[in-house]
Amino acid sequence: MTQRWAWLITLFLALFICGCAETQFVVSSAKRIAGTTEMPKKKDPTPGRYKIGDPYKIKDVWYYPKVDFGYMETGIASWYGPQFHGKLTANGEIFDMNEISAAHRTLPLPSVVRVTNMDNGRSIKVRVNDRGPFARGRIIDMSRRGAQLLGFQRAGTAAVRVEILERESREIAAAYGQFVKANRSDKPPPIAAPRVVVTSQSLKPPPGTNAAPLPSKNHKVLAVETAPERDIRQPAKLPLLDETVKLVKVSEKLQIFVQVGAFTQYDNANKMRARLSLIGSAKIYQVRTMERPFFRVRLGPLTDVTKADSILETVIDSGIKDARIVVE
Repeated sequence: MTQRWAWLITLFLALFICGCAETQFVVSSAKRIAGTTEMPKKKDPTPGRYKIGDPYKIKDVWYYPKVDFGYMETGIASWYGPQFHGKLTANGEIFDMNEISAAHRTLPLPSVVRVTNMDNGRSIKVRVNDRGPFARGRIIDMSRRGAQLLGFQRAGTAAVRVEILERESREIAAAYGQFVKANRSDKPPPIAAPRVVVTSQSLKPPPGTNAAPLPSKNHKVLAVETAPERDIRQPAKLPLLDETVKLVKVSEKLQIFVQVGAFTQYDNANKMRARLSLIGSAKIYQVRTMERPFFRVRLGPLTDVTKADSILETVIDSGIKDARIVVE
């Protein structure tokens, strides 16, 4: 009798537990259907804020953030990851080292740039949402994922070309409610022609000619001042950014230089070359633009990034703060 009751109690408990589990499963399913379960949140398309920022000083060097749709620079890229993962970027986003992003010293945040590894030709679009890098001799700091896609995570650095993408950068600014001007220089925009009121007046036809029929009562000339203005801005949309890696042709013989300065007068460039004689053998390279020639003073070519970093440190410590590493 005791064994029979024990068996019945065991069977009852088993049925009860199964019923609870089934009830819990049904409730959970109902929540999913109703949309009340905690699902992954959809990412905010415009996180943080749009920011250009005021000039700032780091390690005795001044940086001047600005909108520059003609920006293109070559140099050395680095990457950052675990030590900043989950922390806020300069424009208030949360840094995720497993997503493609980058830090730049002066471009608006966020902007879109194309970064090309000049060693292997791998090229990707990148969202710039942070300030940096502030290590001397670096022009951009990639997230870990960006470094992986460009193929330099293990090496730590790479020779890169960074160029802003104007259309995508405008689209991302518009999504934040910012409509930036198209001026690529500091020259003031041309003065607009004066507006005048257009009116009509009846005149007698010249002798020997027939007068044209008078306009209908519905015909009139609208004054310029009262003409309706049309908003030509397109609806804001975010540019499509993904992990697509584009392969481009790059030079097989990369050269690394430390560029000390660019001068409009040859005499000034020659004085700088003489000043650098104690550091190394500097050369003057003439570059002609549409407006005037420039004379670049450079040390190199150098064998690797480590050697370039060492020479750059020496040049900056000698008082030449604007020196930088360039790659061609």
